[in-house]
Amino acid sequence: MPERVVIEDVELTLSHPDEIETRWIGSQLLKDQLIAAWLVVDRDDLPLNPRLIGKPGIGKTTLAYGVAREMGKEAYIFQCTMDTRPEDLIITPVVAANQQIAYHASPLVTAMIQGAVCVLDEANRMSERAWASLAPLLDYRRYVESIVAGIKIRAHPEFRICCTMNEDASTYEVPEYIQSRLQPTIEVTFPDKLQERRILKFNVPFAPDQLLDLTVTFLQRAHRHDMSYTARDGINILRYALKMAELRSQTPEAFLEEGIEGVLGPEGLDFFQGRAAPPPPTRPAPDFELLDEDELDGPEDEEDETDHPWA
Repeated sequence: MPERVVIEDVELTLSHPDEIETRWIGSQLLKDQLIAAWLVVDRDDLPLNPRLIGKPGIGKTTLAYGVAREMGKEAYIFQCTMDTRPEDLIITPVVAANQQIAYHASPLVTAMIQGAVCVLDEANRMSERAWASLAPLLDYRRYVESIVAGIKIRAHPEFRICCTMNEDASTYEVPEYIQSRLQPTIEVTFPDKLQERRILKFNVPFAPDQLLDLTVTFLQRAHRHDMSYTARDGINILRYALKMAELRSQTPEAFLEEGIEGVLGPEGLDFFQGRAAPPPPTRPAPDFELLDEDELDGPEDEEDETDHPWA
């Protein structure tokens, strides 16, 4: 049975938290930046509301979810769209079995009530009308108002929020009064070679080493030219090649190029084969560390055992 709470004589049905089998494999600095934003260092202090920016598929949602779970908090992910309405973000009325109106709390409001973490995924796809309903939540007031239910909901002191934002053309400009409330900005960048191999190995543990190495080498070359190919693309390329190998009873390496073309299109295959020059980077390419074969074949790095303030 879904959990219910009563606020100002109105009963709310709460949402369920997200349960995802994943963890963050990447920069410890990015984790520390997000943890620092969510820390409270004094009784008069308030947590910050960070926004994670970066290319689609680079791991922003994984970072937010992974850190939330490491901190022992439940996490709720709300997928934002251009059609997201204020009532979608707060409380939605539905007709119950007895023909009475029932009020369902959104994942955001549920996280507020439960003292959990809410991730507004792809938040810059929302219109200003939707953002306006969140303005009091994102400053010192820390509440939202539901016009539908006629109540005000205050955030639990342990409530935390962050927004992920993609860098593409199908998004809105976030209003300045909201941007000033979404701080700090944390840029999620491409992983280095060892991190990317660990990401692919974690998500496709049954992939052979040679196929992993070929895919990682391709992705790292794309990163150096600031192309939009990400680890998510690499995971899909691996899975396709392995499925075709199973179907045709051949080695998966024979289907790597077919997987690249299927996932990234002809341009991706041209880049892999060296037939097309990459576009000039829009900014200086990151300095990725090239690892030799001994490092790739060796044991993975130990997990970071640094004591954190919430431990």
